[in-house]
Amino acid sequence: MNASAAKVVIISGPSGAGKSTVVARLLAVCPVPLRLSVSATTRAPRPGERDGVHYYFVARDEFQRRRQRGEFLECKEVFGCGDWYGTLRSEVATGQTEGKWVLLEIDVEGAMSVLEEIPDAVTIFLHPGSLEELAQRLTRRGTESSQSLARRLDVARTEMECARAYQYEVINDTVDRAVQEICGILQRCGE
Repeated sequence: MNASAAKVVIISGPSGAGKSTVVARLLAVCPVPLRLSVSATTRAPRPGERDGVHYYFVARDEFQRRRQRGEFLECKEVFGCGDWYGTLRSEVATGQTEGKWVLLEIDVEGAMSVLEEIPDAVTIFLHPGSLEELAQRLTRRGTESSQSLARRLDVARTEMECARAYQYEVINDTVDRAVQEICGILQRCGE
């Protein structure tokens, strides 16, 4: 596959939908030549996270300088907590130059921004089927305060309403089934 045939694939969905798990499995098993775009963030690394693998961890002032220089395809402050996240243009360009399909795991707002510049991106909305199931998953995770959980569910409600804006909607009822469905979508898009 040459660089001109390389696609941008956007996978979005509410927090707790299982995006990271599905994306990791998809990268491991799907025969489509995928490359994950590593996002930049101003938040501190969590235990086990490595710079350049999970995220590019960037100081706030450096992030803002890069933002002002137009280095981000999309970026925003997330959940009003002061931390910024963004997709570097260089990540997408590098993957496409390698002839890979660049996979962006980003939120709905970021996806809409990317589509303004890359209207032929393949868009997939991943969710657990209902807000009730999402609330149960986030609660079981046990990583959120009640205030943070409420904020995430408010955002999720809005994001779920945007599912129709995506080309494909995939319910993550089981990881294996969701991965198989997404892989099939990507294979058909490459035909």
